[in-house]
Amino acid sequence: MFARLTTVSSLAVALAAPAYAAGPEQTPAQADVMAPAPVAAPTRPQLVFTLRGGVATSPEYFGSDEYAVGPDLGFRFNYLALRNGRSIGNPDPWADSMGLTFGGSFRFIQERKTDDFDELIGLEDIDATVELGASVRYGTEYFAAFGEVRRGFGGHEGWVGEIGADAILRPTDRLQLTLGPRVFFGDDTYTDTYFGITAAEASAALPAYNPDGGMVSAGVELGARYQINDLWGLEGAVTWEKFTNDAADSPIVQQGSDEQWGVRFGVTRVFSIGG
Repeated sequence: MFARLTTVSSLAVALAAPAYAAGPEQTPAQADVMAPAPVAAPTRPQLVFTLRGGVATSPEYFGSDEYAVGPDLGFRFNYLALRNGRSIGNPDPWADSMGLTFGGSFRFIQERKTDDFDELIGLEDIDATVELGASVRYGTEYFAAFGEVRRGFGGHEGWVGEIGADAILRPTDRLQLTLGPRVFFGDDTYTDTYFGITAAEASAALPAYNPDGGMVSAGVELGARYQINDLWGLEGAVTWEKFTNDAADSPIVQQGSDEQWGVRFGVTRVFSIGG
C-alpha cells in the first residue's frame, strides 16, 4: 500500500514539471525548485507479537498433591496495522495497554489418565482439553483488572471464567512486578468432569459425588517481567489457589490437596512481520 502511494506521488511530480517549464516567466531550474518533492510514506511493523518458551511445574491433576515439570508456552498479541490505515494494539511490545482493551483467551489442560495414579483407579480417563474464549482488561500505570470467559473442547465441554486484578510495580525501567488476586469459575459440566464421580466409578475410597458449578477456586499470582533488549526478555510467575465450594468437597480433592501451587519461567522473543 505505501509503495503504491509513493509511486503515484512521484508520477504526479514528473507530469507537473514540463507544465512549469512551458510557462513564459519560469526557467527549467525554477520549475524544479517549485515542484514538490515526493514524500516517502512512513514504514511500521504490520504485525507484532511475542512468544514465550520455558518450563513450568503444576499439580499432576486438579486436586493432586504431587507435581510434575513440563514445558511452558505462551503467546501475546501486541500490534496489527490494517490496510485501511487503522491499527490495533501498540507497536511497542513492552508498553502496557492502557484503558479498556479486548483480546482472546486460551488455556490447555493436559489429559488425566487414571492408570498413572493409584489413588484414582476406577475413574474414567479425561482427554486433553483446549479452552478458547475472549478477555477484557482495564489498565492504568499502576493497576490492572481483567475478566476472561472460555469454552472447553475435548476433555470437557463446559464454560469457565476468571476474574482478577494486579498492582503493578516498576523498580526499574526494565523490570515490572505484578501481584493480585484471582477467582476462577466453572459450570456444572466443568466441575462434573474434573471433580465428580459417577455411580459406576464409585468405590470405598472415592464415593459417588455430583458437584454443582460456581466458584471453583480463589488465589493469588505474583508475576515478573524483565526486558533484556528490544527483542528478548524474561518472564515468570508463581501462583497459589485454594479450591472452594463443591470442588473443595470432592473426594478427589479430599484425598489429595485443596491447595495448588504453580511456577513458570520462560524466555520471551518479540517478532515483527511486515512494515
